[in-house]
Amino acid sequence: MTSKIYALMGPHASGKTTILKKLIEMGVHCIPVYTTKIPRSYDTDNNTTFFLSQSDFLQKDWIVKVTYKGNYYGLLKEDVFKALKEHKVCVTMLHNNGVKQLSKIFNNNLETIYIMVDYVNLIDRMIKMGHTNTDMKYHLEYAEKNGEFDHWKTADYIVKNICSLDKAINQVTAILGLTANFTPEMISKL
Repeated sequence: MTSKIYALMGPHASGKTTILKKLIEMGVHCIPVYTTKIPRSYDTDNNTTFFLSQSDFLQKDWIVKVTYKGNYYGLLKEDVFKALKEHKVCVTMLHNNGVKQLSKIFNNNLETIYIMVDYVNLIDRMIKMGHTNTDMKYHLEYAEKNGEFDHWKTADYIVKNICSLDKAINQVTAILGLTANFTPEMISKL
C-alpha cells in the first residue's frame, strides 16, 4: 500500500484544526504546518501548527512554502519525507497553493479533503473564537475574493462540517480507510 498524505482544506473556521486534533488523539500522524502568523488566543499549541519568526522561517528547508493573508506557511521537507517513510496514513492542513506545490512532487501520495461549512456556522465559530465583526468580515471577504468557497470543486473528497463534529470525523476516518474500531496503538503502526 502506498503511503498517503491527506490534506484538509477549507476556509477559516471550517473546522480543519479541530478535526486534525481529533485525528491526532486517535493516533493518526500529523505533518505540522509552520507559519509566521502571530498566534491569537484561539491558537493553542496542539502539534498541528508551529509559529516562527520570519527570519527563522526563511532559513528552513521547505517542500511547501506559500503566503496566505500576509503570512508565510510551510511544510518542512524533512517532515514530509519522514511521514511518508514511516506512516501509511498521515494528515496535514494546506491552502490551495500548497496543494498545487505538493501535488507536483507527490501526486500519487496526496489526497485532498475539503471541509465544507455554511456561513451561519462559520460566523458562529468565529464568534466563539473571539473574532470581532471586523475580523469576521475580513475572513469572509478574503475567502470569497480568493475562491476558498470553491476549492471543493478540485478536492478529492468533501466533508460537510455543519451539524455534528462526530459525523464529520467519521466521514474523514472513512476516507482515511480507518473505518474499523482502531486503537491509537493500531493506528500508529500503520
